[in-house]
Amino acid sequence: MPSDLYAVADFCLIPMGTGESSVAEYIAECQRVLEKSGLTFKIFHFGYGTNLEGPWSEVSQAIHDCHTAVHRKGAPRVATDIRIGTRVDRDTPVGDGNDHKVKRVEEILARERAAASGIFVA
Repeated sequence: MPSDLYAVADFCLIPMGTGESSVAEYIAECQRVLEKSGLTFKIFHFGYGTNLEGPWSEVSQAIHDCHTAVHRKGAPRVATDIRIGTRVDRDTPVGDGNDHKVKRVEEILARERAAASGIFVA
């Protein structure tokens, strides 16, 4: 088993106590941190969720660094919900953890739609 597991994390970072109605500047600060990390990531739902992939230690460090950056930007409190998945039953190409899953679901749905319409899809 690898010493540093490959992790796929979904996290939602919420700046609190900023006195502002928008948190976009704080989320942008976190995105800058993620871009510098070199990890694969996607921001979903207008900044209310981020998918992050890579070695467990680097993923954890990137989330920590987001907290630090958002505090430095002026948020007195930051709350984060994190869900992390790992697997050791097969190799996961770097950056392919969630893309592969999404592609498989899309393929299944496309076959079902095609079958319903009478079109054959291999």
